[in-house]
Amino acid sequence: MNHSIYSADRATHLKIVVVALVAGIAVAGLGITARSGSDEGLTQTARVIKAGKPVVVTSSNASLVR
Repeated sequence: MNHSIYSADRATHLKIVVVALVAGIAVAGLGITARSGSDEGLTQTARVIKAGKPVVVTSSNASLVR
């Protein structure tokens, strides 16, 4: 029995690809179900915050020249 993936035959490679594909579909389906199943009318809305006047916050009295 050889445990190397490089020397595995074609059927073994096909089994690995099929198992990975089924597992990926199962995880994606579970994620979609959990996402859409938890909708209880709690929707989020974005609020617009307008910028006010600029504020300068410093910890020293030194002037800065830019």
